[in-house]
Amino acid sequence: MSLPRRGRGSRLAGCRVAGTSVPRATALSPQRAGRGAQSVSHAQRLTRRRHCSQQVPPEPEPQADFRSGKWLYERAGGDVRDSRQALRAGMGSKYRICGREDVVIPCASDNDSGSMDLQLSNIEDIKKRPSSIELTDSDISDFPGLLQDPLADSFTSLTHPGPLGEALVDRLIHSIEEGLHGDLKDEHAKLIFLRSLSSLSQSLPYDETTESFIHSHMEDIVRVLSVLVQEESLHSLFSPVRQEIFVLIAGLSYQDVHLLCGSEDQADLFSLITRSLITLPSTRTLLQLKEVMPSRPYSLESLYRQTFQAFSEMLQSLVVKDPHLENLDAIFKHMDPWLQSVVDHERERATASMAQVLKCLSRHLSLKLPLQFQRLGHLVAMMALLCGDPLKEVAEEAAEGTHHLLHVTLRLKYITHDKKNHQDLKNALKKCRGLLELYSIKQFYNCPFKIAQVFEVFLNASELCQFVMTTLDGLNTQKHPCTQQSAGELLITLVKSAESRFEKVPEIMGVICARLSTISQPRVRQQIIRTVSLFISRPKYTDTVLSHLLCHPVPYDRHLAELWRNLEVELPSTTWILWRLLRKLQKYHNLPAQEKMAYMAVAATNALYEVFVGNRLRAATFRLLPQLLMTLLVQVHHSIGLRMSDVAIPSGLYTGREMSSEVTPLCLALQATKTLLLRTLCWQEFYTIERNRGWSLLGGSDCHLQGVFLLANTLLERNHLLAHKVMYLLVPLLHRGNDKHQLTAAGFFVELLQSPVAKRLPGVYSMARLREWLHCGNDLFRILALRGLHNLVRHQEMEDLSRLLPYVVDCLCEADKRIVLLAIQILLHVVRTMDPTTLASLMRTVFSLFGDARPDVHHFSMTLFGAAVKSVKCTDKKGVESQVLGSLVPLLLYTQDDTDTVAEESRRVLGICATFLKWKLPPEVYCKNPWCIRPTEVGTICRFFGKKCKGKINILAQTLMYSKDAKLPIRRTAVLFVGLFAKYMDRSELQLQGTGWIEDDLRILLHDPEPSLRMIASQALFQVQRMRTEPESEQTVCWLRKRMGCHPA
Repeated sequence: MSLPRRGRGSRLAGCRVAGTSVPRATALSPQRAGRGAQSVSHAQRLTRRRHCSQQVPPEPEPQADFRSGKWLYERAGGDVRDSRQALRAGMGSKYRICGREDVVIPCASDNDSGSMDLQLSNIEDIKKRPSSIELTDSDISDFPGLLQDPLADSFTSLTHPGPLGEALVDRLIHSIEEGLHGDLKDEHAKLIFLRSLSSLSQSLPYDETTESFIHSHMEDIVRVLSVLVQEESLHSLFSPVRQEIFVLIAGLSYQDVHLLCGSEDQADLFSLITRSLITLPSTRTLLQLKEVMPSRPYSLESLYRQTFQAFSEMLQSLVVKDPHLENLDAIFKHMDPWLQSVVDHERERATASMAQVLKCLSRHLSLKLPLQFQRLGHLVAMMALLCGDPLKEVAEEAAEGTHHLLHVTLRLKYITHDKKNHQDLKNALKKCRGLLELYSIKQFYNCPFKIAQVFEVFLNASELCQFVMTTLDGLNTQKHPCTQQSAGELLITLVKSAESRFEKVPEIMGVICARLSTISQPRVRQQIIRTVSLFISRPKYTDTVLSHLLCHPVPYDRHLAELWRNLEVELPSTTWILWRLLRKLQKYHNLPAQEKMAYMAVAATNALYEVFVGNRLRAATFRLLPQLLMTLLVQVHHSIGLRMSDVAIPSGLYTGREMSSEVTPLCLALQATKTLLLRTLCWQEFYTIERNRGWSLLGGSDCHLQGVFLLANTLLERNHLLAHKVMYLLVPLLHRGNDKHQLTAAGFFVELLQSPVAKRLPGVYSMARLREWLHCGNDLFRILALRGLHNLVRHQEMEDLSRLLPYVVDCLCEADKRIVLLAIQILLHVVRTMDPTTLASLMRTVFSLFGDARPDVHHFSMTLFGAAVKSVKCTDKKGVESQVLGSLVPLLLYTQDDTDTVAEESRRVLGICATFLKWKLPPEVYCKNPWCIRPTEVGTICRFFGKKCKGKINILAQTLMYSKDAKLPIRRTAVLFVGLFAKYMDRSELQLQGTGWIEDDLRILLHDPEPSLRMIASQALFQVQRMRTEPESEQTVCWLRKRMGCHPA
C-alpha cells in the first residue's frame, strides 16, 4: 500500500519553499518549461558556466578578474543547460529518461560578475551601499573590497514546479530499485539509474513516498554510487557518469539530503569522488587522447568542462545552507591533500573548486552556533600559500578564494566573539581596515605576507597555531622554491604581528627543527631562524623555546648549530635570553648530587658554546661574563670523569643517530669555557692558562682546584676589573648549590682575596665565611679557608684575624699536609703580633713537628719555630728559654738530614736559637760534611754543648730518642753524639741515674741491619761503660779514631 501523497500546498512544501531562497533542481519537460518555470537570471547562468571555455557568440567583455581564465572563463549570458542539451542530443534518445531533461541549478549569484578588482577609489561608494554583512556592528560594513549583494537578492525567486504524477513517481522508484539491487553493467544502465534518481529527488518537497523511499535507501544509494565511481577510469573521462553523479548529489543537497556528509561510508564516497575527478589527466593529455580515441557520441572537451562544472556545483550545494559549517569542514578535509599536490593540474583544480566553495559560502552565509569548522587557521594559511604558487592559474584562483574567505572570517568572528570583549573586535576591525586601505585588492592578494597581516587580527591562539603549522608544512615543498619562500614570509610576518598570542609553541619549535634540514634556500633558512628568534625573545615563550631546543642530541647537528649561532635578537632581549639559558644550566647545579648528570645541563653547555661561536649575543656575553665563567667552571667540575653513558639521556633522543664515544660532558664544558674567554677578548688569560697546563688541571679529579686557582690568579694579574666583578658575584653564591658548586666558587673566591679590594668586603662575607669553613668536616673547605686567610693577612688588620688564630694553630696537628703547610704560612705572617702565651703554645706545637715524615712540614715547622724565637720579646725570654734549649739537640741532629733543605734550615734555625741564648756556636756546627767522617769536629761540638748545657743526662735521653728515627743519617748521628757526649757527663749525675737504660738502647742497635750504625753503636756502648767503670780522667777522641782506622794528619 502506497504512502499518502502530499498535495501541492502541503505544509512541508510550503515551509521548505518559503524558508529559503535557494533554488532547487527542476525536471521540466520542454512543454512545461515554457509555462511553469521562471527564466534563470544572468548571474545564475554565469555561475553555471564558471568552468566552461567553449566558444560562444560575442558578448560584452566581463569585468577584470585575477584569473587567466585558462579553463574558468565566465560569460555574461548563456546557460550550462545549452551544452548539456547539445551533449545529450548527440547521444541519441536512448540516454533520455521519461522524455525529461534535468537541469542543474547554480548555487550562487554572481551579480558582481566575480570581479574583485576594487580599487581604493571605490571605498566611499562602497560605504554608501547596504552592508554586505548582515551585522548590527556598522564597523564591518566599511571594508574596502568586500562588496556583496544583500542576501535577500542573492537568488531570483523561482517558482518551483508542482509534484510529479503518481504514476511517474512509481515508475522512477521501480527503475531506481532495479538499479539498487541489479547489476549496472553498461553506461546506458548507469545513466538511467542516476537520472531517474535525479528526477525523483525533484518531488521530495511534495511527496512523502519519495521522501520515505530516498531516506530508507540512503545506504544503498551511497553504496551503489561508490561502486559506480570506482568503476570509472582514473586516467580518462569517456562517459558522463561522473557528471551525472555530481548532478544527483547536488540536487539532493538542495533538498537537505546529503550523501557525502554523515556516516563513514558517506565520507568514503566523498573521498572517492574527489580523487576520481582531481586525478583525471590534464588538458594536454586530453588533446592527445582526441587523436587516438575512436569517435564518441559526445564532445570530449565539452564532457571535461561540464564534469568539472558539475563537481564545483556539487561542492557549492553543500554550503548553501551550512549554518554550522560542518559541510565546509568536510569539504576542506577532502580537498586539503589535493591543495598540496605536487601535480600542477591537480593543485589547480582543487584550488579553483575551493575558491568557488568560499565564494558561494560568502554569498549565502547564515551562521548559527555551535560552529563545527575549527580549522580556520589551517585554511587561511593554505590559501595564502597558494597565492604564492608558481603556477599563475593556481595563484589567481587562490587570490579570489582568499578574498571571499576574508568575508567569511569577518562574519564568523562576529558571531563567535565574546560580547564582553566587543571592543577587542572593533579594534581588530579597525586594524584590518587600515591594512586593507594601504593596498589595492589585487596588490594585496598577490603578496602572501600581507594576507598574514590582515587575517592575523582575527585568528585566535589555536588558529594562529594552525596557521603556523600549515605554513611550516609548506617548507617541505622542495620542488617549488617559491613556495618555500612564501612560507618563510608568511611565517615571519605572522609571528611579528601576533606577538604573544600563540599556543603550542613547543610543537611549533618541533616542526621548525624538523624542517630545517629540508630548506635549501639561504633566505628562507634565515627567515626561519628569525622566526625562532622572535619567539625566543618574547619573555612568555623564552623558557619554552629554550627547553625544546635543548631536547636534541649533542653535539648539535649543523642545522641546529646554525640556528643557535644565528639568533637575531634585539639588544634589550639578548641579555634576557642568555640569562635564561644560563639559568637552565645553573638549575642543575643547585640540585643535590644525582646518580647521573641531567641531560639538560649537558645540552645547555653545548648551546652556550654555539652561541659564543656565533657571537650574535656579544653584548650580553660581555655583560654576563662573570656569571657565565663561574657557571661553566662549576659545570667542568661536575663533568670530571663522566662519559655520555653517565648522563640521564631522555628515552628515544638518539633514535637513528649514533652517539660518538669522543663526546663527553667534560670536553663540551671545556670548549664552552675556552670559547667564552676568546669571544670576550681574554686572549692573554687564555694563553697563560694554556701555557701552564691549566685546562688539564681544570679537568683533573685531584687538581681541579689548582686549575681554578690558576685561572683566578691570571685574571687578577691580567684583568683585575673582571676579577673584582667575579669576586662580588661570588659573595651570594658561596652557600648555594651542591658541594661541587660551592667548592669551585669558594676556590675562585679565596684566590681573589689577594686583591686589596677584598678589604672592602664586610666581615660577614669574608672572615665569618672563612671561620665557618674552618669548622667544616670537609678537608677541602678547610684548605680553602686557610688559603683565604693566607691571602687576607697581606692586607687585613690583625684584629680581624686574632679570633681565628687558635683554629689555625690547631690545624698544625692535621694529617693533611696541605692544611698544615697553609697554617704554617698564615702563622709566619702573624707570628710577630702574637701575645706571649699564644707564642709559647705555638712553639710547643711546632716543636712536635720536628722530624715529621713529610719533608715540607719538617722544613717549614723549623722555619716557623725560628720565626717564633725571633719574635720573643726581651721581657718574655725567660718563659720560652727552656723550649729553646730543648730544641737545640733536635736541630743539631737534623743538620745531618739527608734532605738538603731540611739540613740547611736546621743550621739556620740553630743559629737563631744560639743568638736567642746569646751563645756563639763553634763553626763546626755549620759544616755540611757528615759527622761520621769528621769525629774531631764532632768532638768540638760536643765539648761546646757539654760546657754550655746543664742536665746533661736529659740531653742523652733526648738524643737516644732520635736513635730510633726512621732516617738512617739521624739514627747514626744520634748514636755518635751519645758516644762522644758521654765523657762530658757529670759523675754524680751519672751515678744517680745509672747507665743501664743507655746501654740497653745501644745494645738494641747492635742488631741493626746497617753495618755503620752497628759499629758506631758498639763504640758508643764501650764509651758509656768506660765512663761507668773508670775514674774521671781527661778524655780524648783518639779511641774512636783508632777503632775506625783513622790516623791524625
